[in-house]
Amino acid sequence: MAKPLVAIVGRPNVGKSTFFNKMAGSRISIVEDTPGVTRDRVYADCEWQNYKFTLIDTGGIDPDSDDPLLQQMRRQAEIAIETCDVILFFVDGRQGMTADDENVADLIRRAGKPTILVVNKIDNVSQLNDVYDFYQLGMGDPIGVSSVNLLNFGDLLDEVCKFFPDPEEEEEESEVVKIAVVGKPNVGKSSLVNRLLGEERVMVSDIAGTTRDAIDTHFMDEGKEYVLIDTAGIRRKRAIAYQSLERFSVVRSLAAIDRANVVLFLIDATQGVTEQDAKIAGYVDEQGKAAIIVVNKWDAVEKQTGTLEEFTRKIRTELKFMDYAPVLFLSALTGQRVHKLMGMVRAVHEQATRRVTTGLLNDVLADAQNALQPPSMSGRRLRIYYATQASIAPPTFVLFVNDATLMHFSYERYLNNAFRKAFGFEGTPIRFVLRERGKEQ
Repeated sequence: MAKPLVAIVGRPNVGKSTFFNKMAGSRISIVEDTPGVTRDRVYADCEWQNYKFTLIDTGGIDPDSDDPLLQQMRRQAEIAIETCDVILFFVDGRQGMTADDENVADLIRRAGKPTILVVNKIDNVSQLNDVYDFYQLGMGDPIGVSSVNLLNFGDLLDEVCKFFPDPEEEEEESEVVKIAVVGKPNVGKSSLVNRLLGEERVMVSDIAGTTRDAIDTHFMDEGKEYVLIDTAGIRRKRAIAYQSLERFSVVRSLAAIDRANVVLFLIDATQGVTEQDAKIAGYVDEQGKAAIIVVNKWDAVEKQTGTLEEFTRKIRTELKFMDYAPVLFLSALTGQRVHKLMGMVRAVHEQATRRVTTGLLNDVLADAQNALQPPSMSGRRLRIYYATQASIAPPTFVLFVNDATLMHFSYERYLNNAFRKAFGFEGTPIRFVLRERGKEQ
């Protein structure tokens, strides 16, 4: 399931960004005692009591302002309200209720979303009586908090999580393989989804940015259920600086990658690998997702001997960090080679969820160390005592060592290749976790 989206909204200067930064664990949003400092939405993944969600900070809503910047900030906040799952409506407990608070409450009320009224700047228990004035807003029971002192954060987060599905329900859905189709705008994602489904289930247009949100479609293939997630194209940041709706589309696309089991990463064959392609692929790799590099619009490329091989070489050069991902050249328009795609999805998902027995794993580890000794530094040599597989998707291995600082990235790369040679793992990244013996906790 997708991580729920929680939007922090309110008029300017009520402490939204301070709360966001405390939750995010760092100063992601600029905090300043000046209305309008946070202009765009900012996002951070958070977790509370095993519930995972994405928190959205927004600029303050000034309903009556004619200032273009403040109007843009209002639109940003409105989009967050429209697309989130839960709203945290922030007001200022020191200043008390204002006419702007009432106007923001009307805006939120029209959205019809679950809303929690948060009275901020309640810095000690003696100020809790200040929250009662806000019952006039008709937004339910207010919760007094202090973003500076973390007062009542736990109570607030408990209330937020009541609107989320139970984490156990998400685990039950894990058997259904989720496939995210991602890439730049107008690379043919929706066309590929329609071709895979065999019907016009997603709107297709030559205008970049037609798909504004992630769309889930359940389907069956060879007796197994899958969920296909079509996403909005991911543009460069500077290209969407003033296109707020597309800014949110990027977040939804990244969220689709987060919850996918397999990512189909589309590249436009007529354009080759671009800088933005590399950034998207980098995010897929960072999230540890099984992936297939799909080169679409192959029918539109003039070919001669060696064209496919040369294109593959360029992909491996530009996306060398993703050399584990298989490459498939196809045309969603004509259907060329599309029939091969689901077989590859099954194969890479199987590899990403593969478990290796500890005995076999350590046999391969021993052979690798015998073939090439671990590195040494200042007279001390790295010793790898044994390994165990900690998790899958991606396959993650814990290496118990004498000193983690002695591990060189080149030797870790060597072990990565040794494990791939022995076990496969095509289509999935591999992760290593170094743990010094005696520090196993």
